[in-house]
Amino acid sequence: MTHAVTPDGTRIAVQLSGAGAPLLMLSGQASSHRWWTRVRPDFDAYRRVVTLDYRGTGDSDAPPGPYTTRGFAEDAVAVLDHLGIERADVYGTSMGGRVAQWIAVTHPHRVRRLVLGCTSPGGAHAVERSPAVRKALAAPDPAAARSALLDLMYSPEWLAHHPEPYWTLGDPTMSRHARHQHLLASNGHDAWDALPRITAPTLVLHGDRDELNPTANAPLLADRIPGARLHLIAGARHAYFEEYRDVAGPAVREFLEE
Repeated sequence: MTHAVTPDGTRIAVQLSGAGAPLLMLSGQASSHRWWTRVRPDFDAYRRVVTLDYRGTGDSDAPPGPYTTRGFAEDAVAVLDHLGIERADVYGTSMGGRVAQWIAVTHPHRVRRLVLGCTSPGGAHAVERSPAVRKALAAPDPAAARSALLDLMYSPEWLAHHPEPYWTLGDPTMSRHARHQHLLASNGHDAWDALPRITAPTLVLHGDRDELNPTANAPLLADRIPGARLHLIAGARHAYFEEYRDVAGPAVREFLEE
């Protein structure tokens, strides 16, 4: 592990593995690089994988805020600068997909190919999760809220054969303040007007049973980004990249190696 320093002096923890052309992988909201733990070896096999701990997570600093997806994108570019990487493929899932959108918009020369997984454009054009899902996630009983989130991430069948830990449920080391800042950053994302400016070849991936970030957001992104391709994974919920790694991983590799 190493640390990059952003223009505002925040230390961002960086992890490197694998060998080959660089691939920057961006995790979901309130999650560190451990989000990718189960599938990282699939990408290490053919890429130099770069991950980071967002500010407020893992081994990165947790300055007061405010946090935004645009700000996270600038942190990611600072990581590329620190590593001397001029251009990389970028794969972002969930909130990481929102961050990846801004990297591709504001630093187009830094992105060779772009993969957006289980994410949305944000703002008024995005399809929001249902009131029932919101209610379940806000359950006053922490165990009930956690159970609801697990059900949105994975099928019961997958969970029965894959024990703890589930890194996609968030970074347990985060402070309450940092967790709230991540929520504000994700909820405040709105790249709708900027998406047509993305020039990198783009693949949009989504599970067709995703209720946490509704599947309907995928075609919105694919239609809004020039030339983007859409790949819906049958049966997959939000954490498609883990439960359906044998489908999602090869789809990403095929796209990146074109």
